[in-house]
Amino acid sequence: QVQLVESGGGLVQPGGSLRLSCVVSGFRLANRPVGWFRQAPGKEREAVSCISRSAGSTYYAESVKGRFTISSDNAKNTVYLQMNSLKPEDTAVYYCASDLHLYEILSLSWGRSPDYWGQGTQVTVSS
Repeated sequence: QVQLVESGGGLVQPGGSLRLSCVVSGFRLANRPVGWFRQAPGKEREAVSCISRSAGSTYYAESVKGRFTISSDNAKNTVYLQMNSLKPEDTAVYYCASDLHLYEILSLSWGRSPDYWGQGTQVTVSS
């Protein structure tokens, strides 16, 4: 019953912006953390950001800190990732994910795969 659906990816020039959306069904955002991962061609999957209402915390990878902002709209049960000052190295498929321990997975580099994943949305940053 749990489902995560991403949207908002596309092609953008370096320095541009995109906003990704993750619509959540099957649970309330107040009860479970949601975050973002990405995987570029030929590279390993990496954690990008996470928001945890229960912990009252957010997490950002060092590579995106200051450029990306994660937020949530509980009325719409949607999590957003605002991406500014995009760089070519941000090019990847971005996945929305959720797990009861997602904040710890990302912030502590815990070797656990999140329980739920979206289908992914392609972000390409190129001139």
